[in-house]
Amino acid sequence: MGLLNAGHLALKVRCCLSPFLSSKSWLSTRASVLGDKNLLLMGPPGAGKTTVGRVVAQRLGLPVVDVDDDVLEVTWKMPVAAKLAAVGGERFLEEEGQALCNFSACGCVVSLTGSNPLHAAAMQHVKQAGLVVYLDVDTEDIIQRLSRMKVNRIVGQEAGVSMRTILQYRKQFYEKWLDVRVLCGTGDSVEEIAEKVLQALERYQNPAAETYVSTRSDRKGSSNTETYFSDVVLEGLAPDGGLYVPQNGFPKVETGEWLRLAGMSYPERALALLEKCIHPVDIPALDLKAMVFKAYGANFASEDVAPVKHLIGNQYVQELFHGPTASFKDLALQLMPQLFAYCLPQMCNYLILVATSGDTGSAVLSGFSSLGDSDRHRTGVLVFFPEEGVSEIQKLQMTGYTEGNARAVSVLSDFDFCQRAIKRMFGESGLTGHLAVEYATVLSTANSINWARLLPQVVYHSSAYLDLFRDGVIKFGEPVDVCIPTGNFGNAMSALYAKQMGIPIRKIICASNHNRIITDFITTGECDLRGRPLIASHSPAIDILKSSNLERFIYHASDGDGHLVRDLFTRLDGDQYFKVSEALLAKIQRDVLAGWCTEDDCLAAIHGVHTQTGYVMDTHTAVAQVVADRLQDGSCPVVICSTAHYGKFAPAVLKALRCPDIPADPLEQLKELGSTGSRPEMHRQLIRRLEESGSRAHTVCPADYSSLVEEVETMTQDSFLKVT
Repeated sequence: MGLLNAGHLALKVRCCLSPFLSSKSWLSTRASVLGDKNLLLMGPPGAGKTTVGRVVAQRLGLPVVDVDDDVLEVTWKMPVAAKLAAVGGERFLEEEGQALCNFSACGCVVSLTGSNPLHAAAMQHVKQAGLVVYLDVDTEDIIQRLSRMKVNRIVGQEAGVSMRTILQYRKQFYEKWLDVRVLCGTGDSVEEIAEKVLQALERYQNPAAETYVSTRSDRKGSSNTETYFSDVVLEGLAPDGGLYVPQNGFPKVETGEWLRLAGMSYPERALALLEKCIHPVDIPALDLKAMVFKAYGANFASEDVAPVKHLIGNQYVQELFHGPTASFKDLALQLMPQLFAYCLPQMCNYLILVATSGDTGSAVLSGFSSLGDSDRHRTGVLVFFPEEGVSEIQKLQMTGYTEGNARAVSVLSDFDFCQRAIKRMFGESGLTGHLAVEYATVLSTANSINWARLLPQVVYHSSAYLDLFRDGVIKFGEPVDVCIPTGNFGNAMSALYAKQMGIPIRKIICASNHNRIITDFITTGECDLRGRPLIASHSPAIDILKSSNLERFIYHASDGDGHLVRDLFTRLDGDQYFKVSEALLAKIQRDVLAGWCTEDDCLAAIHGVHTQTGYVMDTHTAVAQVVADRLQDGSCPVVICSTAHYGKFAPAVLKALRCPDIPADPLEQLKELGSTGSRPEMHRQLIRRLEESGSRAHTVCPADYSSLVEEVETMTQDSFLKVT
């Protein structure tokens, strides 16, 4: 006991079983990285918990406890297998759980049994003093290991039930109790898994390593206050006007882990990737899982959520329109409101302001209106959209929201005016202070300037590559190109982040219509808004001149030069112009290509692809297809992001398909398109939404900043000053 007097932390194990106490020494000369907590390794039989536990304990200098050897066999005074044979499966689970309930330890590495998680009381008991790390090992690896160990049945596996089935059944219990998941790659060795456990422990104990900085500050940040995920979700825009990015970039996913993800469903892929990007201190794994599976469930018309389908030649289309509002924005905005509500402080109201060129509006209204009652009472959503800058169907989708916490208001101007007005509101301390004092309300945003809007989009770019690999189109590691109809650059930026995580994307091809600000910038290095009017098009979602996420892109390409970003975008605000250096332009062009097409090109592509394949593209997908044809060299597959269902832009699509008489009524237009028998099917939720909304009057604002501010105050009053 002299070690204690020497100032070292004693690592003690207390157990009611005296033979257990006398058989081991549980003192360490090293202070525990866990304090008094245990590190509990959990997973199925054959996951390697015992062996990994020994390696981890040795690396940490901690005592190791194997529940099978050190608790159960000591308690029962017989081998575990003999006990199971004597009492049967059901009784075994109960007695195993009781033995664990009588076990107590601190500062140890504890390897649980594969069946411990099936006993709720036992897990509640050990979790009080432990951090539960789930060794999520590939099922095929487990089956092979058990076969080598000559194990053909495990506890609870009834006759006629396969090992694969019982392992899948067990997974729900492991995921119920985990604090941290260690995603084990296909074929990972014990040493590799042990290293991942140590890395996961280090990450869990060091949330400050996953903070965020503004694109207008240097990479180390300019503030003494650390900004975490929960902060950036609520703030949206950084105080200096910049956009938040992770200070240390994105986590790298190993090849073996990608191979695991290839066999998973979309929600499972999303959960695994988002767990790596959102620290469990901000959102615990169990809560994140509930949100992800709610976001990507029955609300999507396709079970695959974002399926990839062959289009023509080496071109594949990723259908991102199966969500409730028929656009790719649903992939982010069915999840983002849940993240937002989870991070809300209890004593504040939040008003979400959104500028939209079409699709974001209906998606954010849908996402926030589907929150539970308590969250809806503390959040309001106000969407501003250009009265003449969205399709009629998009307008009907948005203006159908007239009650509750979500509302849309049109503006007699363009998207850029709406976006500028919102950014100005965030920067005016008089307005934000007034709302805080009078209504206890804080402003935030759900545009792609909000990190929680952009992050979920990384998942579908990753998922597209995994689908191509799973379906045998490519071998893992072979490159693909991605072609994206681009307006605000968020979708392209999320593809760059997927590449950062390890997806082998060769080139990101940005496709513009005649409002080709992104194309001009990528090809010349100049961002020139001087005297440049926004021209309405058949693809209104990319009718944008000032692309917010260009800030994140330049920050990324310049290796985090926040001073450069601040200088460039200050110049853009003042002079409507900036130009990057030749060296920076060369770095930009290593990752990104860009092109544009005319309105006639767009419609001709819809007609041509439909004639050849029977597949109908919307106008934005058609823009991307034209540009992919021109710029992609054919040496690898190209994934075209289909960002909206063609039904949202029915008049233009009917015109492209050379329909002789285009109905004036939007519902009749959809029925006309549905009668073509083409692929993909008509979007049923879109039709249902239009049937429910009908044609309703909505508020129209002049292109006047003060009028928009009045709408903000009115919405705040309506949302948070209700008399009950």
